[in-house]
Amino acid sequence: MNCLATTITITCKPTLISDMAVAIDPFSDKFPYFNRSSQRCRLQSLTNLDFSFLQSFKPTPQDDNIHRSVSSPCFSIAASSNMEEDKKATAAPQIEILGGQRVPTVRALVAEVTMAIVSGAQPMLLPSGLGGAYLLQTGKGHNIAVAKPVDEEPLALNNPKKSGSLRLGQPGMKHSIPVGETGVRELAAYLLDYQGFSSVPPTALVSISHVPFHVSDAFSSVPYKVASLQRFVCHDFDAGELGPGSFTVASVHRIGILDVRVLNLDRHAGNMLVKRCEQDKGVGTAELVPIDHGLCLPECLDDPYFEWLNWPQALVPFTDTELEYISSLDPFKDAELLRSELHSLPESAIRVLIVCTVFLKQAAASGLCLAEIGEKMTRDFARSEDSFSLLETLCTKAKATVVDKGNEVKCEVEVHVSKPPLAPKGPHAKEKKRGNTMRSMSPSMSVHHAESEGVSFGDMTTVQWDMFLESFQRLLQEALSKRLVPSLGKQ
Repeated sequence: MNCLATTITITCKPTLISDMAVAIDPFSDKFPYFNRSSQRCRLQSLTNLDFSFLQSFKPTPQDDNIHRSVSSPCFSIAASSNMEEDKKATAAPQIEILGGQRVPTVRALVAEVTMAIVSGAQPMLLPSGLGGAYLLQTGKGHNIAVAKPVDEEPLALNNPKKSGSLRLGQPGMKHSIPVGETGVRELAAYLLDYQGFSSVPPTALVSISHVPFHVSDAFSSVPYKVASLQRFVCHDFDAGELGPGSFTVASVHRIGILDVRVLNLDRHAGNMLVKRCEQDKGVGTAELVPIDHGLCLPECLDDPYFEWLNWPQALVPFTDTELEYISSLDPFKDAELLRSELHSLPESAIRVLIVCTVFLKQAAASGLCLAEIGEKMTRDFARSEDSFSLLETLCTKAKATVVDKGNEVKCEVEVHVSKPPLAPKGPHAKEKKRGNTMRSMSPSMSVHHAESEGVSFGDMTTVQWDMFLESFQRLLQEALSKRLVPSLGKQ
């Protein structure tokens, strides 16, 4: 986008940092701080202001925005040779957006968190959950967001709860998602939730410096933290505290549709928040809000965990509106979106998204309900450790038929199919909750380091990938048309 950079200066009354202001630039990805006495900002025309962006900063009854004022209209940043030295001297908090810069809700969330931090708010480590998750509040104690530094994930070496020893890039809670890469997946789930269909809260991936998160001796020299930010959701319960009969069919369907698309490996009761109105406390009136999407979009096919799989709502056929939404999904446009916004997300994970979206679209068009679709993506632990899901079976067959167009021979592509753990999926281990952090641990959160790699798509060339997709869609259509769906996944 070729345009003049404009900024909105929002003045604060900081409690810890004297005489500071935060400069918000709608067209860049940094939120720097400037001393107002330095004269580095020059007032420009109000006509350059992005009013749609400014609109997002208007106070609402639900938010506490007392630390900001939009009385100063529009500034551009003038370069200074002493800028870096001044930053070091003041050691002021600084937040840089790493992905989703063009999304207004992402920028608004980061701006609000920035203003709270520069006003003196300190991140509070939440006691629940396995990793480092921090609640961020306004000066009046109103909750804004939950921050999760990627180097403080469960099992990570810098975990403040001393539960890990793994370095970034090593296999994490699931072997198909490396340590330190859940944050980018949190943002991916939000970007893919078009028009808020599944109600994923606004989420950002940021770099934060000069903010007191946990730092172990091994990480003492790191000047900043990469973290996900997710807007705090006011809620009454999580789904584990109510029976599934309390939830609306629509909210279950919409979460399930997202989970299928992104192959969510950990949709448990604790990461579905319940919002319920006082006047609507009957059966099937509570709405669900999905959070914590760090274990989605694995680098290879893996065994998902869908809490809703056996809920009665999942057996209800999709409505026309839901079918229309599913039909409108374009997995290839989704892939381009993630490639353009999230450069650190591996291509193998993007290909998993494409495969699962194709699977969802064809299965829904063939009349399968959400429970049937989820069951065909999930391994059957009741039979044997070699009992793979329909999705894995079809992908394995499709990958084996990939041929080299030049030589018209089968490519020697190794197909890895992971064997599921022998332990069955049991009840959830409940934990106390606070904020948006994980409050119950599903069996899928256990660590299976002995698992071999699942069906991977990252080892295929572009030509092989196109051939695989053609073969996969043909095999899937044959399975659906011949009514072989119940049996193909149990081989």
